[in-house]
Amino acid sequence: MSVLVVGISHKSAPVSVLESLALDSDGARKLVLDVVDAEHVGEAAVISTCNRLEIYADVDRFHGSVEELSRLLVAQSGVAPESMVPHLYVHYDDGAVSHLFHVAAGMDSMVLGEGQILGQAREALRVGQELGTVGPALNSLFQQALRVGKRTHAETDVDAAAPSMVSAALAQVLGDEGASDKVVLVLGAGSMAALSVATVTRQGAREVVIANRSLANAQRLATEYATDGEVRAVPVDELDDELGRADVLVACTGAAGVVLTAAELAAAREGRTHPLHVLDLALPHDVDPAAAELPGVHVMDLATLAERLGDDHDAVRSVAGVREIVAEEVAAFLAARRQASVTPTVVALRTMATGVVEAEMERLEARLGDLDPAVTAEVRRTVHRVAEKLLHQPTVRVRELAAESGAVSYAAALAELFALDPDAVSAVTRPDLVEGGNR
Repeated sequence: MSVLVVGISHKSAPVSVLESLALDSDGARKLVLDVVDAEHVGEAAVISTCNRLEIYADVDRFHGSVEELSRLLVAQSGVAPESMVPHLYVHYDDGAVSHLFHVAAGMDSMVLGEGQILGQAREALRVGQELGTVGPALNSLFQQALRVGKRTHAETDVDAAAPSMVSAALAQVLGDEGASDKVVLVLGAGSMAALSVATVTRQGAREVVIANRSLANAQRLATEYATDGEVRAVPVDELDDELGRADVLVACTGAAGVVLTAAELAAAREGRTHPLHVLDLALPHDVDPAAAELPGVHVMDLATLAERLGDDHDAVRSVAGVREIVAEEVAAFLAARRQASVTPTVVALRTMATGVVEAEMERLEARLGDLDPAVTAEVRRTVHRVAEKLLHQPTVRVRELAAESGAVSYAAALAELFALDPDAVSAVTRPDLVEGGNR
């Protein structure tokens, strides 16, 4: 069995598509039950947030499972398959482990390093355990992902990375005074937009305008910061007028692609001579990179910002630290999983050896008649020691080799060399390898 992830998030789909997939707790529970009932699926869990919907499943077949899980996601949306499928992403086996660890560490969130996703992953695990859809494989994976997320927050300052990067970006494009006495237009109303509004109001912006596809969300954000100066919300269709007035544009919608083209920006600024500083905090870009070629427009994106700040900046250092931790944890988890994968074969081999020893002892006793019980016991111990010593080095070495990445299946090789019965191998269970119980 292998872990498969089929999902959709703010990085792969526009807000309108994500909204069609919004699930309440009952909807998430129904989805996870539908997933575990699918052919080839042994275990299932679902992470459902306003910015992502991901199915995690332990499967015995890749292609059929991808198709079925994709169908279930599309069915949740009510959107035509041809409109939904291009926005789905798939991670399999090692890639699925790496993806979940990055998600738990906040590296895949709209706001870098945000800790809320840890609670959402914990809830996905809890629901799966309650429904009986999470077994040993996903339990171990999610438990380790939660530990990775906690470790990144404990050992790095990633929680402060996003606010630090917003402040640093403003300083890079506007100097030490930042947004002081500037008209700032914020495109978006999510968590990163809230950080941006908080930062520019604190720096003394003359006016802050929040433009968003959902005017209600923009208004909520404007109300929250209205006491710190003039902060107002406008619908996206008024963006052109606001672009003509703005000194600074902070773009952070979290959309799946460019939301403001160079041509649209040029049209909005026609006849304007004052400079516009564009801070594109989205990944991927909200603003067409070609906008940097327009007269009076200065664009700073996340890649350029990282280059400007250098490795010594706190935010850059925190992100690098998280990536290092995640890479280390992924490697350790995969090595442990590969080692565990040979355990049933090793146990079956030792069981076979014990059976051979006992069979030979029975034949020996039958041939020699009445043997002294003490002698019989000593012979039995001696033969068992011989078998153990012969098997010790191969079984230790096969665990070491299995921990290394590669295409060779050492468990299969061991089973083939010793002609182990496949049923005997599959019958071996190791509850002690499963943390937190099983299904």
